[in-house]
Amino acid sequence: MGDKGRVKVAPQAASSTAGNATKTGVSNMFNKISGQPSSYDKKNLYKFGKTLGAGTYGIVREAEQDGRKYAIKIIMKKNVKGNEKMVYDELEMLQRMKHPHIVRFHDWFESKDKFYIVTQLAIGGELFDRICERGKFTEKDASQTIRQVLDAVDYLHYNNVVHRDLKPENLLYLSKADDSPLVLADFGIAKMLDSKDEVLTTMAGSFGYAAPEIMLKKGHGKAVDMWSLGVITYTLLCGYSPFRSENLPDLIAETTSGQVVFHDRYWKDVSKDAKNFILRLLKVRPDDRPTSDEALKDVWLTGETATDHNILPELRSFMARSRLRHGIEVIKLAKRIEALKMIEDDDDNENDIPDDAVEQAGQALLHPSSQIGLATTSSAGHSTGKKISRAARSAIFREVVLAKVREMKAEEERKATEKALTQ
Repeated sequence: MGDKGRVKVAPQAASSTAGNATKTGVSNMFNKISGQPSSYDKKNLYKFGKTLGAGTYGIVREAEQDGRKYAIKIIMKKNVKGNEKMVYDELEMLQRMKHPHIVRFHDWFESKDKFYIVTQLAIGGELFDRICERGKFTEKDASQTIRQVLDAVDYLHYNNVVHRDLKPENLLYLSKADDSPLVLADFGIAKMLDSKDEVLTTMAGSFGYAAPEIMLKKGHGKAVDMWSLGVITYTLLCGYSPFRSENLPDLIAETTSGQVVFHDRYWKDVSKDAKNFILRLLKVRPDDRPTSDEALKDVWLTGETATDHNILPELRSFMARSRLRHGIEVIKLAKRIEALKMIEDDDDNENDIPDDAVEQAGQALLHPSSQIGLATTSSAGHSTGKKISRAARSAIFREVVLAKVREMKAEEERKATEKALTQ
């Protein structure tokens, strides 16, 4: 048939293809010798950057590929031994989720000691931080913001997924653009239900946002997300949480009392429909809360009855109080990274866990910025064990002392505020 129907390969392209094949062959051979899975090759496609966060199972790092930035969650296999299904469930869940208000899955790969989950990186900032940068933010704006979040939650629930950790820190803007969409992130403790009526029993959620049935260990389902959304909406509209207890027993008593108070000083200019929306979500009995689909039909989310009252001053006060805890959170992040580094050094030479976290925490305290994460680096080989600079050590010590002082002052202010609000 001659050359008809055949695709000709230019000499240069053929050479390139052959070169890639050779590289792949060598790489596969190296992986077999070193005991690495074949997908480990993908790691070379990414340039790793700063550490964005750290938890029990691993860390999250910023990474770049072909000019695009991603978030890579690195999970240490040793830390999930016997519970690997949790990682596979998260992977399956992320790959299924395709919604404009949910962070997108990009890729995944593994080494012999770690899992790597690559997702879209939202660089526009957390919900409350971003709002505080604006000149004005009205109740009407808040109703449309909450609608975006509820759209994402409704998509999850339709697909039998419960997020279980809805909170402002997990609501991020994709970019710095004014019209950037808001996306829901962090599916680390989300669960895909085997049936719509399945009851979950493991602990989940964050202090202050978790539903009563989670804290009481009664078993829970999709309704926990609706409760959390109620807490977020309340806080967004007035600048403080509806439940302000500092310990678990008191918080359980407060959330199960069925009392949600709208203090006139902060709520007099907020619409009745906004308050009714919140009250529907903060029902103590899960069955009394609306489903996500029912909540989407609430009149407040149309924005038609929401007022033009500017809620930005109250929200800025809330963020100012929250930032008092920022320094100590930086130190905690560094300590978590250090602990993970010790585990990594026992296992391999991959060096995904940075070895200068405490030094960088000190530098972050010396030179505060609005950037999330620590500008950590990884060294070749094992941890260098280099000493922390005197300036960084002093900054950390000072922050620990100041944090204790701030904690005492905050407790005094909290008691004074509660007294004033109940008068």
